[in-house]
Order: sequence, then structure tokens, then C-alpha cells
Amino acid sequence: MARDPDTRARSGVIHTAHGAIETPVFMPVGTQASVKALTPDDVKCTGAEIILANTYHLYLRPGADVIAEFGGLHEFMRWDRPLMTDSGGFQVFSLGSALRDGVGKIGDIFPDEDPRRAERPLGDMLAKIDEEGVTFKSHLDGSAHRFTPAHSIKVQSQLGADFILAFDECTSPLDDFAYTRRAMERTHRWAARSWDAYAQFGRDYQTLFGIVQGGAYRELREDSARFISSLPFRAYSIGGSLGKSKRDMHQILEWTLPLLPDEKPRHLLGIGEIDDVFEAVQRGIDMFDCVSPTRWARNGSLLIHPAASNAGAEEKLSRRGRLHIYNAQFERDPQPIDDTCDCYTCRNFSRAYLHHLFRARELVVYRLASIHNLRFMFRLMRRIREAIAAGRFLELKAEFE
Repeated sequence: MARDPDTRARSGVIHTAHGAIETPVFMPVGTQASVKALTPDDVKCTGAEIILANTYHLYLRPGADVIAEFGGLHEFMRWDRPLMTDSGGFQVFSLGSALRDGVGKIGDIFPDEDPRRAERPLGDMLAKIDEEGVTFKSHLDGSAHRFTPAHSIKVQSQLGADFILAFDECTSPLDDFAYTRRAMERTHRWAARSWDAYAQFGRDYQTLFGIVQGGAYRELREDSARFISSLPFRAYSIGGSLGKSKRDMHQILEWTLPLLPDEKPRHLLGIGEIDDVFEAVQRGIDMFDCVSPTRWARNGSLLIHPAASNAGAEEKLSRRGRLHIYNAQFERDPQPIDDTCDCYTCRNFSRAYLHHLFRARELVVYRLASIHNLRFMFRLMRRIREAIAAGRFLELKAEFE
């Protein structure tokens, strides 16, 4: 393991039955066993080492039994590199507290930084929690289903990913201390039951991650980190809610990570914006997953290094570093998206062509844009690993500020 001398950033290698993963690592999200608009070969060509798939969605459609008949997710989606599945808890609880509070997602939207939140209509809760698990209605057809820690682990065993997650209760950023404490204590009991189910159902090559909860409350986050690290998990995820602002998230990491075993991987659930990646790596996070880069791509928001020679004033000034290809200024622009990028899209197509495809709503543009944004993320993660090894992580971070 390499360590940056000025921060808690570190780089290393995680070995799995389906190959090695260099950390820090970004995981694209394949919600339905597919990264939207891309084939598995496309995803490989961008440099992806691992994909995260969604247990809730795959349980509902096509069903864990169907996927198991094909030999598990690796065979079903023809992906021969590592996979992670979440527990399904995030989506199940999004149907409850997220609808109750009008928060679109729990983990990666900070209410204080999302002015649209107050405009969202509240909905009826579709999930009910008790000590044993959660009863919820399918968003597909309204049918009733139930997840318990044992059921989540059994489904994830059928899916067969290399990394699987304990079943936890995801709280809302608007939950008070008392409720967040009760939810955390329930998560701890569910963590122990998840481990017992893993011992019964888990495949030999699978690694079960424990999940730290506690909302934005220091006392609870520290209690949760201590409890979860007392169980025999071999890796950890930091779960939501991550507070009402990015500063809250930074504090949560500062409270939590020093209490987790240093030699075990740490995963930050649902986070993947560039500034968030740098802040989290600086505090000791090893793994990220997020839908944002591919979602941005499908909306015409393309990642570009702020220091690229063909970055415009808008991109140079924006720490988000995104070029909005729909804008009229790109109608006759002969340049690639980013002249420092080696992706298939940048090597072959102009901004003008991509602008035209988006305006014409040609389906191929979602593939071309997604290839670019993922390649950008994986090149960034490689540069972060190299900077950590060279002891200049903060120097690299400054390029994006």
C-alpha cells in the first residue's frame, strides 16, 4: 500500500476471483446488469475494473432465480471482471423516507445544496420497516415484497458478485437524532444477521462489506464505526444519509474512517463527483460508485480537464469541469471534447458532430458520450493513484480546484 505523506490518501490492490482492482477505484453503475448505452466491451475499453449492479432492481426483474440459472451475473451479463452488488436497502428505503421527505435520493443529494428539493411533491410511503426487515411495493407493478438481512444476502449470493453488502437502514438527511439512533441500532442488529446469513449462503469467493450508518451525527457515526468494525467484515461501506451538505459529508468521513481497521478497504456509497472524489480520497476512501458520469453523458454534460488547452472559459472557471455540448457555441467546433483525452470518442469525433447528434437525438450519441465520461473518470483515478505513490496528491487536487 502506498500512502500520501500529507493526507490520509492511500493506494493499493484488492485481489478477487475475477481479477485485481487498483485503488482508489471508481465503479460505474450497471443498475439492470448493464451500464446504460454501453456493451461490456465498451465498458472494458474505458478502463473499468469493476461494475456495481443493483440487487433491488435485479430481484424484481428478471429475478435472482433467473440470473442464477445462467450461472450468476458474470455469465448473465458477460462481464469477466469483478462485480459488486448493493444490498437493495438504498432503493427500498428511498421508497419510504425519500418519498416522505421529498428528497429524490438519500445518498448523493444534499438538501441544503439542492434548491429543487422544496419544489418536489411529497408522495405516499411505499416501504414499512420493522425489526425483522422491510415490506415494500414494487415500483413496477405494485406487488408486495419483503427484504430481511438473510433474504438480501441470499439474493446477492444467487447474483454471485465478488463484493456484496450487508442489509442496512438508510436514513433521510431530515431524520432527527432519536430516529437516526434507532435506525443505526437496527442496522447493527441487521449487520450481525447479515453476517450469519453470509456464513450460510455466501459463496467462497464473495466478500461481505459491513455498512457504517449514523446520519450526520458524530456520536452515532463513531458508535457505528466501532460496532461494525468489531464484527468480522473484511471491508466497509460508508452509508447515507451523508448530511445536508458536502461539508457534512467531509466531517462524517473525518469522524468515521480513523476508527475503521486501516488494512481493510473503505467504500463510499453513491458518490462520484470529481470534487467529492478528491475530498474523500484525501480522507482515506478507496472505492466509489456513482451513476453521475454516465447520467451526465446522456444529458450532454461532458467531462473536461479544466487545464485542457481546448477548455473554454466556462470549463476553466468551473471546478465541476463539464462542457455542455448542447450549447450553440459547439455547432461548428472541430475540436474533440478534450484534447488531452485518449478515448474512442475524442480520437474520432468533433464537438460539432456530437452537438449535431444530441440535437438530432441520435441514439449513438449516448454511447459516445458515456465512453468519454467513463474514460475521463478512469484516467483521473489512475492519475490519483500515481500522485499518491509520488507523494503529490494535493498538487493534483489543486489542478481541479
